[in-house]
Amino acid sequence: MRRSVRDAIVGLSIVGGIIAFGGIMLWLRGIKLGANSWQIKANFSDASGLSERSPVTYRGILVGEVGAIEVRPEAVQATIKIDKPDLYLPTPVIARVVKNSLLGGDVQVALISSGKLLGINNTLPGDENCFNSQILCKDDLIKGEPLTSISTLTTELERIVRKASQKDIIQNLVDSTNQFDKTQKELESLIIQTKKEVKRAQPIITELSEASAHINNILAAIDDPETLNDIKETASNARSLSKKIDTMGTEVNKLMDDDELMNALRSVTIGLGKFFNEVYPSSSN
Repeated sequence: MRRSVRDAIVGLSIVGGIIAFGGIMLWLRGIKLGANSWQIKANFSDASGLSERSPVTYRGILVGEVGAIEVRPEAVQATIKIDKPDLYLPTPVIARVVKNSLLGGDVQVALISSGKLLGINNTLPGDENCFNSQILCKDDLIKGEPLTSISTLTTELERIVRKASQKDIIQNLVDSTNQFDKTQKELESLIIQTKKEVKRAQPIITELSEASAHINNILAAIDDPETLNDIKETASNARSLSKKIDTMGTEVNKLMDDDELMNALRSVTIGLGKFFNEVYPSSSN
């Protein structure tokens, strides 16, 4: 009886050890039993510091880990496993390789979403009918940004210098500076010429100011009620005088058109002429 119990204990210990060993191996391979995880892929131009099982975070919260990393001709593609089935990430989403502290530390991948979540529907990111036009879904391919380091900064600086040498940026900058100096000199000449023209136009401006003052005085005088009344009376008298002159002209025209009156005036004139000739005879007679 004791031997059977002992054999059973040994058997159970062996089975437990096998199960524990299998669990550890699955954990080391990143396989979690019963976990409802989903995965995406990210392409990196440079995967410096990135490795399998690197933590994946979203807004500082651990949401998954990096799986397999494949080197391809166009980029380095990393599989990102996300353990949260209800993690809604509005598109577009990028994967950025960062350090977990300002002083260095382990490398991790931060998921950054720049979109806006319109609404949560019944579908999950890991479902087959996930709307990948709105949220990040299973098996989506996103862009990855490499870790910023001294080597990457040096490479980028070399690329900028090489591009500058190819396109003669320095020479263009020198030419632009010379052109700016030339433009500044022309602008100074223009300012001097403008000052001369303003000085030449100063007398005209003074006369215009005086004329404007006179016009203001005239307008102020006209705006006086007494002056306006005098102007109205003068205009009324002028109209009355014009009417009288017109009436006199009409009467004179009527007299000139009267033939009997004109004949009588002619006869009187002739008679007066004869009378004065008889009263004052000429010396020749």
